Amino acid sequence: MPHLLLIQSPDEPGLIYKITAVLFAHGLNILRNDEFVEPAGNVFFMRTEFAGGFDAGALGAALAGALPAAATVRLSDNRPKDVVLLVTKEHHCLSELLVRHAFGELNANVLAVVSNHEVLGPLTRQFGVPFHYLPHAGRSREAHEAEVLAVLAGYRPDLVVLAKYMRILSPAFVAPYANRLVNIHHSFLPAFVGASPYAQAHARGVKIIGATAHFVNEQLDEGPIIAQRVIPTDHTRSAREMAQAGRDVEKIVLARALELVLDERVFVHRNKTVIFD
Repeated sequence: MPHLLLIQSPDEPGLIYKITAVLFAHGLNILRNDEFVEPAGNVFFMRTEFAGGFDAGALGAALAGALPAAATVRLSDNRPKDVVLLVTKEHHCLSELLVRHAFGELNANVLAVVSNHEVLGPLTRQFGVPFHYLPHAGRSREAHEAEVLAVLAGYRPDLVVLAKYMRILSPAFVAPYANRLVNIHHSFLPAFVGASPYAQAHARGVKIIGATAHFVNEQLDEGPIIAQRVIPTDHTRSAREMAQAGRDVEKIVLARALELVLDERVFVHRNKTVIFD
């Protein structure tokens, strides 16, 4: 598996030359290079796949010395990331991810599934994945979130995935997992945020329905978008039929978003993403 170099920096002339020159000086071979400049903020992004042996400290220091002081430089071996899935009752996203994980199609180790209902426990255990049932009924949101955070802390995941976890999370829950908390929302954001989006879409008479995978921030359904997809619909479909069709879209969009994040193809810049697909 190739190594990765991930750079975000103020733009200036000659950056690509400076970076590739450092890699060449360390005897490294570039396999693929992607770069982009955000004109509004004059921000340079670069993702480089390379091969060869190197000293991480020496290479990092050389790159830092060649780049603007405000640049961020990260070297990665692109190892499988540790992931915990949060779910409620709907199975479609969970089953899609568990099957892909079982067949080695995700660059991830699914460490556990956490749920506020028992419904998906039998499905999860069929794949040999630990299942944690943490009921929320009769408890404050703060107390329940503290219990979930304690379980997550035991696993120390690189990424937490809300695979149809139908709970609104507090800023205190989100903060420790900034840009590491991925949600699938059952509509094409920014349209139809919050609950019952298919009922909203049906009432509005939309001609497309879709799904959005995004990072979670403090604002409901307003975090940086990773992936989206739509399918056509029309007046003959009920809200229930729209929801069924939407579930097929949701599981594909979430899986695609995770592929991008797990392969470190996603840069977060303010409230948007730069993605090298």
